[in-house]
Amino acid sequence: MWALITGASSGIGYCYAEELASLNYNLILVSNEERPLAEAANRLGRQYGVESRMICTDLTAADAADSLYATCREWNIRIEILINNAGMYRFGETLDIDRNFTTNMIALHTLTPTRLCILFGEDMRKQRHGYILNMSSITAWLAYPGINVYGATKRYLKNFSRGLHTELSDYGVYVTAVCPGAVDTNLYNLNIKLRRHLVWLGIMMPPKKLARKAIHALLRNKAVFIPGILNRFLLPFILLIPHGFIRWVARKSGILPL
Repeated sequence: MWALITGASSGIGYCYAEELASLNYNLILVSNEERPLAEAANRLGRQYGVESRMICTDLTAADAADSLYATCREWNIRIEILINNAGMYRFGETLDIDRNFTTNMIALHTLTPTRLCILFGEDMRKQRHGYILNMSSITAWLAYPGINVYGATKRYLKNFSRGLHTELSDYGVYVTAVCPGAVDTNLYNLNIKLRRHLVWLGIMMPPKKLARKAIHALLRNKAVFIPGILNRFLLPFILLIPHGFIRWVARKSGILPL
């Protein structure tokens, strides 16, 4: 059994790989960080006794998905679990963020995952078995100032995954959109002390805990999974917040100009 995980050299992606290795899945780890990726592959292979291969590539490239798929075909590897986890983030107003960064984020969060779902999903449908996990976000439900493009790409992933789940479930292929709130990783560039405090308060979730719960939801064929009781409780109230109030808060906090 083989699983392919993007963004697997660290953070949530590494935790996904570790969780699947503990379930005796062989791994294909994908990232653009060559040294951490090699260290992760070697560590997981030794610790869990599974075969662990690495592919170092830029997932924002137009041909990234096709290249990954071709490599798996060359290796004669059938992927049973595909995890589209790779992501990037930058806080700031839409027009102020570097255009190349925004273009790469759109490619990484939408174009490459969609193509990977199509390529590996076709094989899974033929075999009438497989799992796909796409990392969305709680921000998929509301357009926030400062993370506008990020939230929009995550909304696409959530909706795309939900529709794909419906299309493929009759073939024994299940797609799960995982929509966490804040996770204790380096993505937000917060200091360690603050991150520990946020985890203690339940505002941030440890990545290992998220990975364990998300894989459990995936293997239970859940279409959309929102980890964390606090996130599930607050979501209906978040949807009721008018955008005028959001704009007022953003101006008071300095996110938007007065």
